[in-house]
Amino acid sequence: MRILFLSILFTSPAIGAEPAVSWSLRPRAKPAVPTFDDATARAWTSSPIDAFILQRLKREGLQPQPPADRATLLRRVTFDLSGLPPTLKELEDFLNDDSADAFEKQVDRLLATPEYGERWGRHWLDVVRYAETEGFEYDRHRAGAWRYRDYVIRSFNDDVPFDRFVREQVAGDESAPDDHRSLIAAGFHRLGPVRRNAGNQALAFSRDEVLSEMTDILGTALLGMTVGCARCHDHKFDPFSQIDYYRLQAFLAGTSEHDLVLANKQDQEAWEKKTESIQAVIKLLRKKADILANAEKEKVESQILELEQSLPEPLDTISTVRHLEKERTPIFLLKRGNPEKKDQAVAPRLPSAFVSKNEPELAADVAKPKTLLANWITQADHPLTARVIVNRIWRRHFEHGIVDTPNDFGINGSKPSHPELLDWLANDFVDHGWKIKRLHRLIVLSNTYRQASQMRNAEFGMRNEEYAPIYVGPFRSWIPQSAFRIAHSIDPDNRLLGRYPIRRLDAEEVRDAMLTVAGRLNPKKGGPSILLPVDRDLVNQLYSPSQWASTKEPREFDRRTVYLIVKRNLRLPFLETFDQPDGQSSCGSRESSTHALQSLELLNGKMANDFAESFAQRLKKEAGDDPARQVELAYRLAVGRGLSPREKDRAIDFLRKQPLKEFALAVFNLNAFLYVN
Repeated sequence: MRILFLSILFTSPAIGAEPAVSWSLRPRAKPAVPTFDDATARAWTSSPIDAFILQRLKREGLQPQPPADRATLLRRVTFDLSGLPPTLKELEDFLNDDSADAFEKQVDRLLATPEYGERWGRHWLDVVRYAETEGFEYDRHRAGAWRYRDYVIRSFNDDVPFDRFVREQVAGDESAPDDHRSLIAAGFHRLGPVRRNAGNQALAFSRDEVLSEMTDILGTALLGMTVGCARCHDHKFDPFSQIDYYRLQAFLAGTSEHDLVLANKQDQEAWEKKTESIQAVIKLLRKKADILANAEKEKVESQILELEQSLPEPLDTISTVRHLEKERTPIFLLKRGNPEKKDQAVAPRLPSAFVSKNEPELAADVAKPKTLLANWITQADHPLTARVIVNRIWRRHFEHGIVDTPNDFGINGSKPSHPELLDWLANDFVDHGWKIKRLHRLIVLSNTYRQASQMRNAEFGMRNEEYAPIYVGPFRSWIPQSAFRIAHSIDPDNRLLGRYPIRRLDAEEVRDAMLTVAGRLNPKKGGPSILLPVDRDLVNQLYSPSQWASTKEPREFDRRTVYLIVKRNLRLPFLETFDQPDGQSSCGSRESSTHALQSLELLNGKMANDFAESFAQRLKKEAGDDPARQVELAYRLAVGRGLSPREKDRAIDFLRKQPLKEFALAVFNLNAFLYVN
């Protein structure tokens, strides 16, 4: 406790002092691209990215690594851009392509596939804490919520400029109230958890929670700032006052949830009539169940479950918002954030960190307030927006962001490892139309990205010394011991990128890779989300077990993980074990834990064993009964390369003692399958 107190004492601003201004709130610099005198350095810097990275490495006495081998490089970029392993044909085509632009052609191919949007759309869904249910006790499903997921995937595939992507989400209902795409995009404001109260509702409290959710995510997802910390008091570290918070919230005062039903009037009336009659019976049975006990109660609850499952499917709906000026919520500065303790009334105005403190508030009923807010967020010279999204994309390619706290660019956040590079990338991003695919291309075609993940050569003047085996992540590498010790002591987290960072596949990638390797992946795109069968004990813990009715068509179970339902109160155990976020709050960077439950899930889990059985059947069908051909095919499918002689001998020996299905399961447990290097 004493240590904690001292930490707060020496890191908090002095009482009465103005909060410090973070580097991120200052205008972007226009740094010159570094140049080098020596020929080796000039040859390595194929892009401005390489120049900035090499400049910092040299400053620390470090050097980059040579390129990864071609099979490793293709597997790396294929997972990065599509979330799937390369096929045998893709691997063969690349290895046999001797043209100078062979890798460039693979990158362009991957960026043009629909799988690219599925992969990178999932990253954005993490940031905006996407879920299709409301959380809390009832965890009610939002009809048509999946449409937002499909909107995001399409936007990435269509390379929609990021500034337009933001404006559609922040103000789509105002800018194009009759356009379904814009209304779906504005569903961004509906993504947060919502508390539904039974009986007498504390309406002011509930409305305040909803407005706070809407306000906080603007700061976290788009500005990379913890503006939500100013809800109850002035921000302790960053220059956001409490009144700034409520002025920002005032832009959303007229925003209310809206479910736009797409069915015609006749179908809607028939649906409502059938639903109301069943719900009336359910209500009576619930009252009856409350006064019964034991077997009689279980019988009535079983009847309730049957009735709930007989309810008609939700109508085709867009889950969105609309601006209702006549129902606009008056916004007040709240003492300690308590909606029952109102202070002065406030109206929309930008935070004081960006405008003069003397800037007047807008009229409380200003027309299209969210449009004004969206236009400000996407200004070309905004100090945060471009930096934040460029950093998010960089982090997904290199495991660490240039700023390692992607949701916090404030005083308490990480300082940028390469501030000049971040500003250069942000400037270039804006100057070229906010195009995300172009940014991907710039990053993955750099020599920085193409580096080997293991320190293994004497290039750039590294002395030849005694080489010894050492583990870098899960892979063994033969490197100079002293070189590794020096690099590790200077840059233990590899933030300077003297080598490519090894990373574990995330939850969706692991499942999708197993589906692909097993030959079972259903390539169907979009549409309502899939509910997989899960243990009944988990379903029974829900407020209403009828909320989890498995999809009827089994072939749908083999679709990509991004199309599985995201329910806040029931995550699939396999995905939860591999660190899928819970959807309760914005996830700027996923954890990548390693623990025993993951091994148990991969060895004993029903899903892993089911996929292993299919994988074994594929090996049998395509490689016949020859163990040598089976193990060779298994490695090329699952790992993207052939086997070393030692690996081959051990694999064949394993097959002599165990069934092919057990070998397939063992392959799913290889580090070489679960990690990208």
